[in-house]
Amino acid sequence: MIAKVATITLNAAYDLVGRLKRIELGEVNTVETLGLFPAGKGINVAKVLKDLGINVAVGGFLGQDNVGDFEHMFQALGLEDKFQRVTGKTRINVKITETEANVTDLNFLGYEISPTDWLKFVESSLEYCKQFDIVAVCGSLPRGVTPERFSAWLAQLHNAGIKVVLDSSNAALSAGLNANPWLVKPNHRELETWIGHSLNGIDEIIQAAKKLQAQGIANVIISMGANGSVWLSENSIVQAEPPKCENVVSTVGAGDSMVAGLIYGSVNNYSQADTLAFASAVSAFAVLQSNVGVSDRKLLDPILANVKITMIEG
Repeated sequence: MIAKVATITLNAAYDLVGRLKRIELGEVNTVETLGLFPAGKGINVAKVLKDLGINVAVGGFLGQDNVGDFEHMFQALGLEDKFQRVTGKTRINVKITETEANVTDLNFLGYEISPTDWLKFVESSLEYCKQFDIVAVCGSLPRGVTPERFSAWLAQLHNAGIKVVLDSSNAALSAGLNANPWLVKPNHRELETWIGHSLNGIDEIIQAAKKLQAQGIANVIISMGANGSVWLSENSIVQAEPPKCENVVSTVGAGDSMVAGLIYGSVNNYSQADTLAFASAVSAFAVLQSNVGVSDRKLLDPILANVKITMIEG
């Protein structure tokens, strides 16, 4: 049976991606434009999965005033469009990569979801999500969707037996964790926020992740940037360290690419170690380009061959 995956992006965006050496606050900064892309975390995940040969549907909300580029992309890539159109415009996110620092995000506000919009979405999504092997819920919450509503919706998906992958942050992540999704992928900083204190070293990260896992989440994956990731499942703990990447273009979409790799390995029945290694390679490949995607699967092979996997005693 061919696997089917759906991704849901509640707060879609156009990503304006640029690069410079370092941002000078209060000054005029000349930025190299890398592209303007119809995006959003779930859409990025879907693009990578489609490149890897997985049938993907995309859902969530889009502003009807500037929907054209999204629709064109869905059609061009062969993504099944289940997005709900709402009044207003999809927002623009400005993402600036500094060659000597991290990515700076300037996330603008977009459409606002009315109570009627939300109820319509909950009803339709609960129905169509039952058709998919895995549903990835990614990104932030738009105006009008409270953390409480979000958590209640995720709980309904969970109660319907749907395997939910959650990749979010801030209030959406905190609320979403209460619904016990099948898999979550907070990063190191997000785990620190959840636990309430700093985490120094892999041992402290694993202990904090165990507390998250103990509340009923089967798979907890903590991403640690250039230091790799660690995956706590019900059976084992696996750490992956990708090779050092030279000539980084942009880290935008690296986390989304990792989620896609995790889903790909899961639906293809890879082992936990092989899944994490593959996801690490896809994520590492993402930083070598300005937009997400895998143009040629063979390009992953040299990266995958150099991912270090370590089994950790529980």
